[in-house]
Amino acid sequence: MGIKAILVDDEKMARVLLRGMLQEYCADVEIVEECHDLPSAVKAIVKHQPELVFLDIEMPGHTGLELLDFFDEKNVNFSIIFTTAYNQYAIQAFKLSAVDYLLKPIDPKELQNAVHRYAKTGHHKPDLKVLQNNFSGTDKNFKIAISTINSIKYLDLKSILVFEADGSYTNIILDNGQKITTSKGLKYYEDLVAPHPTFMRCQKSYIINLECVTEYIKSEGGYVIIDCTHKIPVSMDKNQEVLEKLKSTIRVI
Repeated sequence: MGIKAILVDDEKMARVLLRGMLQEYCADVEIVEECHDLPSAVKAIVKHQPELVFLDIEMPGHTGLELLDFFDEKNVNFSIIFTTAYNQYAIQAFKLSAVDYLLKPIDPKELQNAVHRYAKTGHHKPDLKVLQNNFSGTDKNFKIAISTINSIKYLDLKSILVFEADGSYTNIILDNGQKITTSKGLKYYEDLVAPHPTFMRCQKSYIINLECVTEYIKSEGGYVIIDCTHKIPVSMDKNQEVLEKLKSTIRVI
């Protein structure tokens, strides 16, 4: 049985190209309707009850981010793969929000991978309000989606003190004392927070929130105190960089 899908894009040629790619590379996807704007997409979703919606972000009248505003939460039984021509800065908002997306012009392999992820993980309703926030926000109010075994947690980026490697897993230490373990490796989070200068990988096993450093200690090879509580080592090749970023806000002993 195929995956029922709806295509939503105000550009007809974009819909034609995506339909053709799905037919050629994702034969298990059954396109039940194509829509040129959000109101017609809402009607099509109510009528067809699709499992998957390919949704353009930028459309006249309403943006794709507003789709879930038309539905009660209990009635959202479909997943979304966004299609977008946005630049890399905006793509970071998708990544932080754990929302699947395809960058235009769509690459066939990326399309296959996105459909495969949907088929593998099943239904996942995106938190579009988090995505909206990350599109319009600053470092002060960005949210990050953290996948755990049983759920996806949405955290304020500024609430994270430390990312700590734990084998192939990562422990995330929060400012309320909570520790969350996620199956993603530390490199994944290093790439995810790379555009945010308040975070820095100070040692092979740690990424720290520089805004939460309360002291830098020169002895014992160098280490920082995070939130007056957590002692985090700094590698020798990172000492100078850490000092340069923190010298205006910390007390050096």
